[in-house]
Amino acid sequence: MAEELIIPAGGKRETYAALIPQIKSLTAGETDRTANMANIAAALKQTFGFFWVGFYVVKADTLTLGPFQGPVACTRIARGKGVCGAAWQEGRTLIVPDVDLFPGHIACNSASRSEIVVPFAGPDGIAGVLDVDSDRLAAFDETDAWGLGEIVRLIGDED
Repeated sequence: MAEELIIPAGGKRETYAALIPQIKSLTAGETDRTANMANIAAALKQTFGFFWVGFYVVKADTLTLGPFQGPVACTRIARGKGVCGAAWQEGRTLIVPDVDLFPGHIACNSASRSEIVVPFAGPDGIAGVLDVDSDRLAAFDETDAWGLGEIVRLIGDED
């Protein structure tokens, strides 16, 4: 297991390209999804300095807070509510450049300005979402969607 991440200088795509194999190595052989989500959240926070990064997992038809890095967060989110609930319901990645303009946005922390939410699969459909918030407007783009999508695939089929 890696003791520290090695991220060379470069653009966002290059950073994801360097991080993804390290996360793959970090999670290889570990079958506990919670442990992997915790390390992934820490690696993303450490690498990118995101305001908030974490997971919500589907439990009893509700998204329930999982491992995260950042300020305290909302504990439960209903299907279709907020960005996380919408991404879960729609089964697709959502990029929100300005959360104040997203209908029904749930403000877990007023410092969040933009957000990206990436669903991940489980044996019975969507098992949860990776939620990343920034304290800057328009912080996320298709490069983040690609990189975070590759990362959640590393945990998607575990039980």
